[in-house]
Amino acid sequence: MQLREAKATLSSVIDEAKRGEPSIITRHGKPEAVVVGFEEWERMGRLQSFGKFLMSAPFEEGDIPERDRTWRDVDL
Repeated sequence: MQLREAKATLSSVIDEAKRGEPSIITRHGKPEAVVVGFEEWERMGRLQSFGKFLMSAPFEEGDIPERDRTWRDVDL
């Protein structure tokens, strides 16, 4: 949705976001912002990054196989 359209229909953009339908706002054809409902925004703020998730996993010695560090010839 173009920025000028979002400005003209802000109330409906907010109503859609509240119903779980995010709106991508563009400027000069490039995505600039996303309007999401407040509940969705709060939910996203509680999500861990994937890296933090992996670091918090209860891995024990031997759970992850050793990395193969041999060199390979690759034609590019």
